[in-house]
Amino acid sequence: MATGAAAPAPRRKRDATASRARLLAAAAELFDAHGYDGTTSREIGERAGVDPAMIARYFGGKAQLYVAVLQAESARPVDLLDRERLVDICSRALRRGPGPVLRVAVADIGDPTARAAASEELQRRIVDPLRDRLAGDGQADADLRAEIIIAAVTGILAAHRQQQLTHLATASTDDIIAIVTAMIGAR
Repeated sequence: MATGAAAPAPRRKRDATASRARLLAAAAELFDAHGYDGTTSREIGERAGVDPAMIARYFGGKAQLYVAVLQAESARPVDLLDRERLVDICSRALRRGPGPVLRVAVADIGDPTARAAASEELQRRIVDPLRDRLAGDGQADADLRAEIIIAAVTGILAAHRQQQLTHLATASTDDIIAIVTAMIGAR
């Protein structure tokens, strides 16, 4: 019984778990490199090899994907006065620029949902531990001191990335870390 019509190709089964993981990984890379506003859903989908419409299906939208990326990152709280953690953060940020959580301290994120999520993670992972450490050391105005230290460190890392300050742009990672460590009293 030949009708002349070819049989439809068998549909490839979609692996939702793998697609979701690829979207999450691609988004993490792109948000880290270009920030929230500098990354499009289309770019995420292309990098992941997944239809960008699946972002809405699996996450609810780009902002919710951003929140998922923030939550998937290492949830280890950061004590910037711990020299080892400061060196780790600075080393990574000097190679790639401040990550999404630190970046929110010095750069605006246009989407209110993404901004709120990043601010919450910044507070939980970086501000609160530093404030607690400063308060435990008997520092007055621990809240303000913590935020000033974070703004200073993030600003230095962002300025290095922008390459507009000649000496900072050409300084070695070791030199920058040594100055930042001394400046904030990390031990």
